[in-house]
Amino acid sequence: MQTSNPPAGKLQEHVQRVVLSEEAIRAAVLEMGARISEDYAGRQPVLVGVLTGVVMFMADLLRAIDIPVAVDFMAISSYAAGGSSGTVRIVKDLDISITNRHVLFVEDVIDTGLTLDYLLRTLRTRQPASLNVAVLFDRPYRRLLDVPLAYRGLELPDEFVVGYGLDAGSYYRNLPMVATLQDQ
Repeated sequence: MQTSNPPAGKLQEHVQRVVLSEEAIRAAVLEMGARISEDYAGRQPVLVGVLTGVVMFMADLLRAIDIPVAVDFMAISSYAAGGSSGTVRIVKDLDISITNRHVLFVEDVIDTGLTLDYLLRTLRTRQPASLNVAVLFDRPYRRLLDVPLAYRGLELPDEFVVGYGLDAGSYYRNLPMVATLQDQ
């Protein structure tokens, strides 16, 4: 269900089935934060995320990391007026220079890998000291390009889901869990 105007009512009333609980997501984020803190100790990495879906994950991941980190965001567009244009355009670039910095690209979900591959190639031209990827939700069965994932949280099923940053028509990102929606 992809709608620009969801039905009235509280978010929980729209949920058909919880796919990943708030507790499961929290545990995955805490584990990832601990690993990143250990792996990047003494390096002060820059965490880079793509707006808007990554906001919830990035906020929770930042609280789970106990070393100094810098944070920056990019925004992209891959849609033309008639649908997907097949090209990615950066509409908001980084404010922080990543040259000679350790960069951790933080992604909420990876499907085909095409957009992520493009963004990683773009970031590599800026000559970071290192560039790794942390993804919370993975859909490996949709992968068209193999992209290296240093940190991987949870696998999503092959069905339309919303919540914890994932949306339907820009709504439902604020659900604390990942769920399917009731048919409307």
